[in-house]
Amino acid sequence: MLHGVLIAIGGLAIGASLGLLGGGGTILALPLLLALGVEVKQAIAGSLAVVAATACVAAAHHTRAGNVDWRSAALFGPATVLGAYAAGRAAGRVSSQALLLVFTGLMIGAGISMLLRRPAAPSSVALRPLHPAVLALQGAAIGALTGLVGAGGGFLYVPTFALFGRMPMTKAVGTSLVVIAASALAALVGHLSHVALRIDVALPLTGAAMAGAWLGAGLAGRASEIWLRRAFGSFILVVAAWLLVHSF
Repeated sequence: MLHGVLIAIGGLAIGASLGLLGGGGTILALPLLLALGVEVKQAIAGSLAVVAATACVAAAHHTRAGNVDWRSAALFGPATVLGAYAAGRAAGRVSSQALLLVFTGLMIGAGISMLLRRPAAPSSVALRPLHPAVLALQGAAIGALTGLVGAGGGFLYVPTFALFGRMPMTKAVGTSLVVIAASALAALVGHLSHVALRIDVALPLTGAAMAGAWLGAGLAGRASEIWLRRAFGSFILVVAAWLLVHSF
């Protein structure tokens, strides 16, 4: 009964985060799966499965709203997918505790970034866009992080698209979701080469997250971005502290 409640509430939160902010899925999914008793490497694979499916739903909603820059997604996509897949396979050679510590470090960085970051610069501000090759290299690096520990995608893609791609926040979120879906799927394939997926937990969690993603994407642009980032950043730091204790 308790597991069912955690899966329902946690799944909705995962989906809402992806739909609203374009990131945060695995940052919530992995600790939730660990709390449900799933082993670390299986939890990473499970979180990637949940995020890949959920990001597809949220991306579809943003696509219908015209919030996806397909050119930028195409520049990021291939390099990101390759980096995520290679790192996903390599994760089998890294200890579970090391993976968890890296993930916790990323959570702390993401939480602090969300608390300190100012609203994205509007598209009218004269910022120099990055060269396509630089964008592709950034995509490969972020994809490798995503593939290794199942986190770090959305909270790095969104500011890259918003600041250097000169996109409005809503379009940066939508474009991020397309790339997240592709990289999470590639990373999952890499992880499945050395770990089994817990279908019994991942499937119901995915269902709840997909519902949350649809609701979150519908609210994108209506909620206060500053309030959402501060509240979510604080929550991430609390969860990171719990993970730090759990990893030891």
